[in-house]
Amino acid sequence: QVQLVESGGGLVQAGGSLRLSCAASGRSFSYYAVAWFRQAPGKERELVAAASRSASNPYYADSVKGRFTISRDNAKNTVYLQMNSLKPEDTAVYYCTAGILQGNYNYWGQGTQVTVSS
Repeated sequence: QVQLVESGGGLVQAGGSLRLSCAASGRSFSYYAVAWFRQAPGKERELVAAASRSASNPYYADSVKGRFTISRDNAKNTVYLQMNSLKPEDTAVYYCTAGILQGNYNYWGQGTQVTVSS
């Protein structure tokens, strides 16, 4: 059982940066694969980035490659999403997720709003 709480969202100008954090509770968090999703109004939910237990070979959506970085600190039970060179198209609610198997994310946080102004 894992509980996730996102933070770090907010309003930023285009070209700026934000770092999202996801605090996880659960004694076996280090065994879980993690991912960040986002959903903008009128658009489908999108997988933004995903990391295995070690985060050695992360996945990134084409739309964010080279700009976003997913990382995790298992000792602190925390997942991060560093977002650089933000664009208005990045505006969405961002969700932290986790699951025992990569690609099967059973646990979701409440989401945090990211708004990028032009």
